[in-house]
Amino acid sequence: MKKNKIFWIVSICLMALYSCSSDNDDSIKFIKKIVETSVNGTSEITLFTYNGNEIVSIDGAKKRTDFTYTDGLINKTVTLNKVNQLLETIEYSYLEGKLVGVESLGNYRIKYNHNSDETVSYEKFTIGSANQQVKEFHGKLSFENENFLKDERILDNTAVGVTSNYSISFDYDTKHNPLYNISGYKKLLDYNEEISSNNSLMSTVITSISKDDQITSSANFYTNSFKYDLDNYPIERVSENTVATNGNGGYLKTEYFY
Repeated sequence: MKKNKIFWIVSICLMALYSCSSDNDDSIKFIKKIVETSVNGTSEITLFTYNGNEIVSIDGAKKRTDFTYTDGLINKTVTLNKVNQLLETIEYSYLEGKLVGVESLGNYRIKYNHNSDETVSYEKFTIGSANQQVKEFHGKLSFENENFLKDERILDNTAVGVTSNYSISFDYDTKHNPLYNISGYKKLLDYNEEISSNNSLMSTVITSISKDDQITSSANFYTNSFKYDLDNYPIERVSENTVATNGNGGYLKTEYFY
């Protein structure tokens, strides 16, 4: 009798553990649709298509981006307008699972170097005629707690005697960024805060220009507020002073559907 009692206690514990594990698996969510509404009430819908945990396409009001993978890493994106005309092709290259190159065919190249302190140095080149490249700027990316923390860059195409600096930094909540669940997405360093594990509450943009011992600088702040579901995923974001991917400026409400 005692052995039977122990057996049932162990069985119940195992069932509870399995249930908790299943609940945790179910809490991993992928965005299926977002609706962006501007201050004038105009709304635009973006649809997300997946193959398992790999993103297949992001289809917006004005364009669609298709993704292709190799060994679980995104190696190419192709962006088309709504009449299927090619807008841009971007190819990604990796070394030991880390992004080392981005090339927008015929437009620009970015080269990345992963440093021992977990920062990433980079250079961006524009591509001219005869495939000649001109260095546009160089900089350093910083990360903290699986979040894209800061991008600091120095422009290289300024006039002689002029130094131009740009930085953008991000503050985050402690909730889930659903884009982080997409296979290979967090490797795309050119996507900035979108690759972070949490959601950006504020971004700070600082620019400065130095010429003839005079420095002119400015700072701009862009804030987001969120509502979340019971699994701590965002269901609504309100941006009071931002420019979104749909081109709308100022106030923007974004609704997330899973």
